Amino acid sequence: MTAGRGSVTLVGGGPGDPDLLTVAAVRALGEADVVLFDRLAPHQALAELAPGAALIDVGKRPGHHPIPQQEIERLLVAHAQAGARVVRLKGGDPFVFGRGGEEAEACRRAGIPVRVVPGVTSAIAVPGAAGIPVTHREVSRLFTVVSGHAPLSDAELEHLAGLGGTIVILMGVSNLPSITAGLQRFGMAATIPVAVVERGFAAAQRTTFAELATARAVAERAGVVSPAVVVIGEVVRLARDGDVEASAALAGAGAVLDDGRAR
Repeated sequence: MTAGRGSVTLVGGGPGDPDLLTVAAVRALGEADVVLFDRLAPHQALAELAPGAALIDVGKRPGHHPIPQQEIERLLVAHAQAGARVVRLKGGDPFVFGRGGEEAEACRRAGIPVRVVPGVTSAIAVPGAAGIPVTHREVSRLFTVVSGHAPLSDAELEHLAGLGGTIVILMGVSNLPSITAGLQRFGMAATIPVAVVERGFAAAQRTTFAELATARAVAERAGVVSPAVVVIGEVVRLARDGDVEASAALAGAGAVLDDGRAR
């Protein structure tokens, strides 16, 4: 621990595989005195990555937030004020639905130096691990990343339905029924393909395929659970309908067909 005022580094841990940590992330962890980590960050490797640090689990789970966000921010500031080099290790990228902006602002208000180490976002990496590119020439030239943590408003659904391209939904399993129904209500074709990629980059990674009209039933039949990334758009066909490299990736991930049978 350094003398005087410490610092805070917000580190993006990527989608959970320690191999996807950046060089800057590994360096920050190696120099840390204190690490506050989330459940979706690669925390299993922290004993090796941050051998001299005190490790504090502040992870939230769906419907269960044992440490409120305000308390996380207080801990960051308190440890830094005590002179510690603090790392806040988050899943994905700190500024993609990670509340990193709030934590950075809390540090700045307290006069604590703060820097950000970007991370590989699961919005792109997890579909990629399942053989699904979020953009593809002559198929999709844009993608939209949406938080599915709360139900989407009619205005949001209408906008998404008319935007085109690829929709990537993070934290969207619980609200998948309302999202898919809402997109159809505002004109998106019922036959648009959908993929739900569970546990990206883990040994138990699995992809479930459906169409917009059947996504709810197929996901329920397959027993889809969080953490998962939902992809809606024509790019899903590249993995599902015969792209050689994508099919090979899916075979290794244990994909699930529309009828729920393991592939």
